[in-house]
Amino acid sequence: MEILDGKKIAAKKLLLLKKNIQDNNVEPTLAVILVGDDKASRLYVKLKEETAKEIGIELRKYLFAKNAEQEEILACIDFLNNDLGTDGIIVQLPLPEELDTDMIIGAIDPRKDVDGFHEDNIVAFIDHEEEMWPVFPHALMILLESAAMDLTGKTASLIVNSQKFGSVLAAACDRYNIMSHIIIYQQRKCQQAQILASDIIITACGVPGTVTGSYIKKNAIIIDGGISTQNNKTVGDVDVTSVTEKASYLSLVPGGVGPVTIACLLENVLALNKRKQ
Repeated sequence: MEILDGKKIAAKKLLLLKKNIQDNNVEPTLAVILVGDDKASRLYVKLKEETAKEIGIELRKYLFAKNAEQEEILACIDFLNNDLGTDGIIVQLPLPEELDTDMIIGAIDPRKDVDGFHEDNIVAFIDHEEEMWPVFPHALMILLESAAMDLTGKTASLIVNSQKFGSVLAAACDRYNIMSHIIIYQQRKCQQAQILASDIIITACGVPGTVTGSYIKKNAIIIDGGISTQNNKTVGDVDVTSVTEKASYLSLVPGGVGPVTIACLLENVLALNKRKQ
């Protein structure tokens, strides 16, 4: 089994982004809204901030207390939507349960939606009307592409938590001529035969042990987009031990999709900066 190294893939992409920024003498800017004191969220923002600084992107943080009123956050987004010095906006998820996540994400100007998950941008991507990829699906597909195989005509099972995200990921697969099947996590057991028949398995559930050796056929490619904590360790959805003898390629957690996701996010910041030139 070969490991798909997200750190190496991200490093190459970041070097190209840094050169692009320097060659074009631009100063891209990303605004990050962080609500509350969730340790994982703060760590993710810190990693984004450090990586952005390395390649010449300014990251501005807008911090809110856990009990912040929704109107405060919406007012901040409205300010950033109208700020000519802000190229992209991202709200670090998850938000506190008291807040309406869909409303807050929906308040971002689609032209500054660097994550690519504003409803307008999702529809445009699925309809092939938007060239800029949503960040997370792009990272998953870049890892898959790094297996250096002809993906045309391959079949993929997409094990996800929501039909909405599954539809976006299916649209991403379509761009590679991959025939995909969306499988909601809770229904995976009754669709085990479908998963077993797939050449590719992409999982993004955040539930350890979602994919085991009993779910994959020989030489399957597995892209692990899940992330959670188990026994104080960061883990993915895949039971690595049980798939080792069967999978041909596997992306690990950590070190797989995470670094590539940050690189894709910063790539979108630069793209949005160029659009306003």
